[in-house]
Amino acid sequence: MRRAAREFWWFGLKQAWACLFGGLMLALILGTKFLYPGDAWLPRYDFLFLAALAIQGGLLALRLETWSEARVILLFHLVGTVMELFKTHVGSWIYPEEAVFRIAGVPLFSGFMYSSVGSYLARVWRIFDFRFTRYPPPVATAAVAALSYVNFFTHHYATDLRVPLILATLALYARTRVYYTPRALRLRMPLWLGFGLVALFIWLAENIGTFGGAWVYPDQADGWKIVGLSKLGAWYLLMILSFVMVTWVQPPRREHARP
Repeated sequence: MRRAAREFWWFGLKQAWACLFGGLMLALILGTKFLYPGDAWLPRYDFLFLAALAIQGGLLALRLETWSEARVILLFHLVGTVMELFKTHVGSWIYPEEAVFRIAGVPLFSGFMYSSVGSYLARVWRIFDFRFTRYPPPVATAAVAALSYVNFFTHHYATDLRVPLILATLALYARTRVYYTPRALRLRMPLWLGFGLVALFIWLAENIGTFGGAWVYPDQADGWKIVGLSKLGAWYLLMILSFVMVTWVQPPRREHARP
């Protein structure tokens, strides 16, 4: 029991360390909601943008993030910003505050919320020494990820393929196991379960972000309320997309163990 407790303790510590970028961003969002001066010459969203740049630069300067990880995080930022431009245009959510650093109705700090997911995945991969058994062919994973991204746009005008895509990912990764090391023990988990757990934590972070006024959904216009669980499906597909993007710079390595 002591050994299991020790491994669980290190698992939690390493997970928190991997979430460093996202955790700092959420802390800034909450802190500025209550403490940022309303009459400040720099809008809050712009402060968040500049703070995110400083955090990213600090992680690189302190070698807490590698340049290869920074490249994939930049890709996350670009992919996320494109989605933000579209989603705000169709009214899926809004950014109610003013900002100088923005494109159309999208403040530039918003892209860093997607970068937080990329930073977490890149760091947790390295910190836990992820390796896999029975990992699907890259062509198949890329195809599902691309369709998932396209569906974020097309479901506004055509049939929403979210459920079929989720089922497709479950079938694709059904036999895949991810191996990881919290401290000394080499453990394993079904990869689809890992996707689901991370999607759940992203949903929790989204609730913190909306509570902090970073963005507002239409049903939150008259006051904050918890984000619906239906968003879990979208975050699950985002996880698939995010994971596949990380594999472009950190190709999955095989675990030489009996699956």
